[in-house]
Amino acid sequence: MKHFNIILIAGLLVIAGHSANAQQWNGKFEQLGQMLPTPNGYRSGSGAPGVDYWQQRADYDITAEVNDENQMLTGTETITYHNNAPETLNYLWLQLDQNINAPNNMTAASLPSTIRDSIPAKNLGSITNSMPYKGGYTINYVKDINGNPLKYVINYTMMRVDLPVPMKRGDKFSFSISWSYNINDRMMTGGRSGMEYFPEDKNYVYTIAQWYPRMCVFDDYEGWQNKQYLGGGEFALSFGDYKVRLTVPADHIVGATGWLQNPKDALSAEQFKRFEQARTSFDQPLFIVTEEEARLKETQRAKAKKTWEFHANNVRDFAFAHSRKFIWDAQAVKIGDNVVLAQSLYPKEGNPLWARESTRAIKNTLEVYSARTVNYPYPVAYSIHTASIGMEYPMICFNFGR
Repeated sequence: MKHFNIILIAGLLVIAGHSANAQQWNGKFEQLGQMLPTPNGYRSGSGAPGVDYWQQRADYDITAEVNDENQMLTGTETITYHNNAPETLNYLWLQLDQNINAPNNMTAASLPSTIRDSIPAKNLGSITNSMPYKGGYTINYVKDINGNPLKYVINYTMMRVDLPVPMKRGDKFSFSISWSYNINDRMMTGGRSGMEYFPEDKNYVYTIAQWYPRMCVFDDYEGWQNKQYLGGGEFALSFGDYKVRLTVPADHIVGATGWLQNPKDALSAEQFKRFEQARTSFDQPLFIVTEEEARLKETQRAKAKKTWEFHANNVRDFAFAHSRKFIWDAQAVKIGDNVVLAQSLYPKEGNPLWARESTRAIKNTLEVYSARTVNYPYPVAYSIHTASIGMEYPMICFNFGR
């Protein structure tokens, strides 16, 4: 009986300990994966990098085009993956985030929902997965750098690519992917990326993220992080350099992660002149595209196309936005030894607030956070005005409120 009492007391102590942890996480049960791994050479007991810490790297060279007539995005990319892990890799895992919109997707099958006494028709369509929109990637090919096809398997939002030769530590491997997908109407289907349609002038604002096949993280803690993406979670990504060429109608303005490499080609002569002036305007924002000019473009449709090229170094992701509706203002901000170009893109529906406050708010944010944490390390900071979404990516944020 005494032995039983000892076991019972020990069991109650374990339960009490778990209960305390559960309360700490504000839920009935503690989530799995919250505790730090055992300290080793890669990670210290605090979770900080250890003496043998390593992380993988992925560099991207992307060419993409958005068709403003049928709202389709097509692209090709070359990924160079660097294996810094102390083990050999026989395959690679990539994220296919847009497949949350594919037919028979796992997101719709697992999404809990409720129907109240009254509900907007568009919400009912989303809950029942009965929208006419057909999303998800079409993968045209996966090839090595010499054009030889690579074997791959798609598992909903994940794709495994088998390597022709195992990658040892220090190796790098380059391969290319061609893909396309139909851009979703965010105002109907929701999501963190997509388009917003303006029926009054029949134009679109595109806020594009999670748009290209990209490498999953491989680390010492979990190995490949290839858990299915269902639309509501967050995720880590490997750092790398990006070279991205975006082709859009010639009357569209583009904002993106990274520094614009070809402003003379992408902009009109007057826009380029204003762009250069804004780079040294420290006291106030300058308009590169005015509201009057944006309103005029709303009534026109350019037949020609232009390509905007952006480069970004040592970032974890790349996002962009574009529209012929965009008003564009910018201001230079001195941060440490660097000059950051704070920029806002917004349709007329964002005024008068955005013209008065947006870029000034960026400037204030850069200065305040740099003074209290670390200096902002990148050359640009964009704020993009769009309805019903708030998301952040390297150097660019999509901000709602209208």
